Amino acid sequence: MIDDLRNSASDSYLEEEANQTPLAPSRKSGKNFLGMTAPQRFVLALLLLIAVIVLGSFCLLITGRIVLP
Repeated sequence: MIDDLRNSASDSYLEEEANQTPLAPSRKSGKNFLGMTAPQRFVLALLLLIAVIVLGSFCLLITGRIVLP
């Protein structure tokens, strides 16, 4: 690569691009986010919602904004 640097600088970009082998097409599927199926994503979102509700309620109790009867 370095020995032929002068000659490669005179080559055009299009010729160099044509000489490269194409890469394998990547799997861009909207169905698998982070490798999870739809039910798995739902459970993860539900657990996140529950965690936010519990932590929010705990913070409200600590700061005295709400009081347990």
